[in-house]
Amino acid sequence: MKYESVWKTYKDNDVKAVEAFSQDYRTFLTACKTERECAAWAVKIAEEKGYTCLDSLIAQGKKLKAGDKVWAHVHGKALVLVHLGTEDLETGLNILGAHIDSPRLDIKQNPLYEANDFAFLDTHYYGGIKHYQWVTTPLAIHGVVVKKTGETIEVVVGENDDDPVFCVTDLLVHLASEQMEKTGKKIVEGENLDVLVGSRPLVFEADDLEDEKSESKTEDSSLAAQLKKLAKKEPVKAMLLKLLEEKYDIEEKDFLSAELEVVPAGAARDCGFDRSMIIGYGQDDRVCSYASLRALLDLENPKKTAVCVLVDKEEIGSVGATGMTSRFFENTIAEIMELAGSNSGIALRRSLAASNMLSCDVGAGFDPLYPSVFESKNSGYLGYGLVLKKFTGSRGKSGSNDASAEYLAKIREIFDSNKVAFYSAELGKVDAGGGGTIAYVLAEYGMNVVDAGVAVLSMHSPWEVSSKADIYEAYKGYKAFLLDA
Repeated sequence: MKYESVWKTYKDNDVKAVEAFSQDYRTFLTACKTERECAAWAVKIAEEKGYTCLDSLIAQGKKLKAGDKVWAHVHGKALVLVHLGTEDLETGLNILGAHIDSPRLDIKQNPLYEANDFAFLDTHYYGGIKHYQWVTTPLAIHGVVVKKTGETIEVVVGENDDDPVFCVTDLLVHLASEQMEKTGKKIVEGENLDVLVGSRPLVFEADDLEDEKSESKTEDSSLAAQLKKLAKKEPVKAMLLKLLEEKYDIEEKDFLSAELEVVPAGAARDCGFDRSMIIGYGQDDRVCSYASLRALLDLENPKKTAVCVLVDKEEIGSVGATGMTSRFFENTIAEIMELAGSNSGIALRRSLAASNMLSCDVGAGFDPLYPSVFESKNSGYLGYGLVLKKFTGSRGKSGSNDASAEYLAKIREIFDSNKVAFYSAELGKVDAGGGGTIAYVLAEYGMNVVDAGVAVLSMHSPWEVSSKADIYEAYKGYKAFLLDA
């Protein structure tokens, strides 16, 4: 079978639709660089489309009917959105599932230290990354700090034009002869991915020091007194703590209850002279998340209940309360069925077993600079449309959901009937490596699941590349699936 670029089939109106959709996506990608930011953004636009918080419906004892729209989240980092259809819930759901976490550097709970007149934040990388890609690139810090009082302080530094940015340093090439002999895995160690955040010492005037001597007799425990004491040994760290207190009202111990993520700074951009692609951070898997969300929100009058699931922790195994392996999704559907009058445990199990799902996750785009790891007739190609992956996994499909032939035939019919450009691909050559998605988790309920997503170049790098045409075809395919599966 031979596929070709979907760009060849587009008319002027198609190109305009692709460009408009891609512009909205680029705005989303720039604004949402963490799972919390993605979930909050999704809730905001969902409520503008008439979605209501499930918790408020439960508190009010309201019943649900066809046409109602509901959202629920867990810890602000995973989200389920449901548009109730006219058919009974026991006949199954049409589900789009994607993940909103991406590889990054996480700031540790005891991170701030000074070394040779520099201040650093210690990090622990999250997900699969090539360490060396994160050095000497402008970085931003996003996240939250929660104080003992319960107050949540949102932090975003490095995105505005007048913000400072941060970096991980690298060894100059003039002294790197030994470093350059190391393998890619070792050339930059994980423990060396610490973020440079300052170099200016905190300096006190002579009269301030005299005040300190007199106050020392009375054991002054104020922040100023602590900083004066710290500045004698670690003046740069002291300056950083002073700035954090002034800007955010944060003290060093508040890092213990913080979730701060270090991500590439800057906006997503058009890529190429022809502007046919988008380059930006976190397209694995926010490109499919955005297309899934838009497909659901733009839906009208579905027969089967339509669901969009946006989850966290996929990059580290879908674990924890906000990952796909948690009970959050199942519990949410159970609550919705209760409010819709279908309140038995067996009804829930029947509904999930009868459901259809697209696991909306990215695939590897063929890169002609690295052809040896790809099998050309079963590879993803940028600009060819939505890519179906019957299976993922590695080492003999290990860890994979392997979709049935019958389900693939059904999906083919839906996409062909709705003029969605699509094709089939694998991640790479059989023994070249591998990867997985959330598909296997939902498949455990007995439902039909297949991976369907957008091919990207440079997956898991700080800046990934996707095709505008593929993003738009994914949106079309996801919407068609919700209506016709």
